[in-house]
Amino acid sequence: MSYHQILFHIIFRTKDHLPCLIEKDRGELFRYFWGIVKNKNCTLYRINGVEDHLHILSDLHPCLTLSDYIKTIKVSSSVWIKSKGVFPDFCGWAEGYGAFTYKYGDREKIILYIKNQKEYHKKISFMEEYESFLKEFEIVYDKKYL
Repeated sequence: MSYHQILFHIIFRTKDHLPCLIEKDRGELFRYFWGIVKNKNCTLYRINGVEDHLHILSDLHPCLTLSDYIKTIKVSSSVWIKSKGVFPDFCGWAEGYGAFTYKYGDREKIILYIKNQKEYHKKISFMEEYESFLKEFEIVYDKKYL
């Protein structure tokens, strides 16, 4: 028997930072994400976001690679958004993502952080938020790729 506990806080944005994820339709999108994650035998602990980006707290089944998991989420949700006609200005997800690991004991703290995205982004931009994660996790990055 194998055991695992891998929590990822995943962040990705819309292409060109386009603020197209209209609040009234986000709930339907989030329910679709739950289905994608469940079909990959993962657990979605929390999803939330604002007009131009999303945060996901999920475990990762050991048979999956992180890059394939996120690719599936992005491609499937893009197809769904376009076929449903929600978010008419949506033109896709930006290339890349951020994925940060946490110990299981931090789960509730991260859930609360993700839950409060709307309030948080009244004070800080996506770029400021994203750079703070990169610095916190000591990730070397080049601003031109953000």
